[in-house]
Amino acid sequence: MNPDDPTAADTDMRLVGPAADGEDQAVEAALRPRSLGEFVGQERVREQLDLVLRAALARGATADHVLLSGAPGLGKTTLSMIIAAEMNAPIRITSGPAIQHAGDLAAILSSLQEGEVLFLDEIHRMSRPAEEMLYMAMEDFRVDVIVGKGPGATAIPLELPPFTLVGATTRAGLLPPPLRDRFGFTAHMEFYEPAELKRVVHRSASLLDVEIDTEGAAEIAGRSRGTPRIANRLLRRVRDYAQVKADGRIDREVAAAALAVYEVDGRGLDRLDRAVLGALLRLFGGGPVGLSTLAVAVGEERETVEEVAEPFLVREGLLARTPRGRIATPAAWTHLGLVPPQQAPGASGQQGLFGA
Repeated sequence: MNPDDPTAADTDMRLVGPAADGEDQAVEAALRPRSLGEFVGQERVREQLDLVLRAALARGATADHVLLSGAPGLGKTTLSMIIAAEMNAPIRITSGPAIQHAGDLAAILSSLQEGEVLFLDEIHRMSRPAEEMLYMAMEDFRVDVIVGKGPGATAIPLELPPFTLVGATTRAGLLPPPLRDRFGFTAHMEFYEPAELKRVVHRSASLLDVEIDTEGAAEIAGRSRGTPRIANRLLRRVRDYAQVKADGRIDREVAAAALAVYEVDGRGLDRLDRAVLGALLRLFGGGPVGLSTLAVAVGEERETVEEVAEPFLVREGLLARTPRGRIATPAAWTHLGLVPPQQAPGASGQQGLFGA
């Protein structure tokens, strides 16, 4: 589903198994929920959003601008499409990094139809000039197009039809207050519970015509890192394994065997996660160690370790960030089956983690 979806794909950079090809992308699109009723999980957000949309329809007006924040793979893109569908409006999709100049944004805004939904993914990465133009567009449905340069420059006001902006971000803290305050409805999307992910897996399996029992769905859900998109990707890889190595039916044993092939352990850690923990424990005695040094040790870019592996490891209580560097928790040693030293090298002041 969608990084940010009970069934599709946002912009999560992590892939489990083979990279998604054209066929996988088509499958992801087919798994997307089409309405709020089909959307699994995020009950509070769905209830609030349903009120916003139904009230707008009753008034015959466009919906307020919507800001969706949360980790990749939780359904932000899917919800934007659902908003358009519920409002019976077309949708235009773009992203913050694609809008580097105010003129880029002006071209998009001037071509919108009345009531159209504009989905702006990674809105926090939009350029500052475009961001400032967006303030007036959101509030007054107009933009000023500057013609010419220097003293002879002229601002030509351009009226825009009413539209609904749906902004999505994984870094809500990077949004400036003037932009954040112009959204009529903001929602933070939480990670999914295993029971919700089981529903996602069952729904996707039925759409893919895959036979799966309750325990097989639970096995996949438990290794999906609280993210529907990952649950769907794991389901597709387990389906492949079941078709080749089993009778096509997925139970707990088949799911566990398949996920072992794809190096996803019982807690959802993959190769990169275990490499980071392994280097931290075996090479640096549990830390503290700097992020750049840790990245070099596992042969990855600093940004990959920081943005892909670290958030999940911290959330699972396996790794901690401190002013002196990254340190492993007792749970990390236990998970990898290692015995922590009496005092980690250079970790004076941190020995309380393991006992003195």
